[in-house]
Amino acid sequence: MAEPGPERSDGHGIRLLQGSREFFPALIAAIDGALAEVWLETYIFDFNASGADVAQALMRAAGRGVVVHLVVDGAGTGALPPSWRARFDRAGVQWRVYAPLGPLGYLAPSRWRRLHRKLCAVDGRVAFCGGINIVDDLHDPSHGTLAAPRLDFALRAQGALALEVRAAMARLWWRMQLMREVGRSDLPAALGALRPTPARRMLRVRRRATANPGQQRPTRALLLLRDNLRNRGRIERAYRKAIADARQEVVIANAYFVPGRKLRRALELAAERGVRVLLLLQGRYESFMQFHATRPVYRQLLDAGVEIHEYGASFLHAKVAVIDGHWVTVGSSNLEPLSLLLAREANMVVDDAAIAADLRARLLGAMEHGGRRVDPADYANRPWRQRLGERIALGLMRVALFLTGYRY
Repeated sequence: MAEPGPERSDGHGIRLLQGSREFFPALIAAIDGALAEVWLETYIFDFNASGADVAQALMRAAGRGVVVHLVVDGAGTGALPPSWRARFDRAGVQWRVYAPLGPLGYLAPSRWRRLHRKLCAVDGRVAFCGGINIVDDLHDPSHGTLAAPRLDFALRAQGALALEVRAAMARLWWRMQLMREVGRSDLPAALGALRPTPARRMLRVRRRATANPGQQRPTRALLLLRDNLRNRGRIERAYRKAIADARQEVVIANAYFVPGRKLRRALELAAERGVRVLLLLQGRYESFMQFHATRPVYRQLLDAGVEIHEYGASFLHAKVAVIDGHWVTVGSSNLEPLSLLLAREANMVVDDAAIAADLRARLLGAMEHGGRRVDPADYANRPWRQRLGERIALGLMRVALFLTGYRY
């Protein structure tokens, strides 16, 4: 495992972290240093192995008077284990479950809109954003013990970017709090959730301070959010613009890769104008639809000259890219419909040569030592059963999107 990259001195203190073995120590250190507040969002919070270390850090912070807000997703995590729920309550950790599935589970299309962000902010001074859930590198909630750590990344940032992360999580928390009180038909409490409090007044001041980052700080780092209101296509547009501007190389690692027509065409055009395009994609079976729906898009990309590598050393969970040795994105958004059209996602974009070189080296190393390049001839001659599975998976994805009102 490579050591964490050097911390940048551009005002954001950005550092690249790989896997829970780099991410969790940095996260726990920040939580243990909290003086006033900790905000944490995650799709999966698994309390096995080192995931429990993060839970303990949250309880330590709450125990010394720090205000701790935790939000987990109702599908990725579900209900917290009773023992941990009781321990959080005793310690004073304030926790919420985003959109519990309910009795119909995934049969209700409204429940397909998930909280997939992995964010943390501590005292408005340090923040984390990436694809890493609170899950130990060598443990998978569905597959048990892993022989090798899953491949995933996060960024640690300071300064104005940390304030933006804090503001994004606070907005979601207050919105959830309001809906909770409305659901209880508790009008006074609902009005109280809207009433300006000292903490919310501070949030407004910080939001104004970062509302126009182009005037407040160098545009070397940005937080990109994806939601169903003002930021419906922001992450995908950032990818497409960076790919369209590429002149030398595009390196993308993405766990669930089913790009729409515009994004796929951007990759094809880049390869056709001489840009080297390398994709590192999932090589191990994890779930039927995401795994098999990816393969039908290979043909057009391979024909355009795109290099596709499938990672098989362990599960690939990364959602990252490096373009032309300076543009970097690290976050939670897969390049597939659930992430790009339905889920709440968060990516950081950084313009920094040193961070780009660090991430690029790790990705190329993963391709060399844990990946297998897809041969166009082998792909063209794959068995009919595999082709059938791919068509079924892609069809199911399109039907699911149709039921939610999207075309992809």
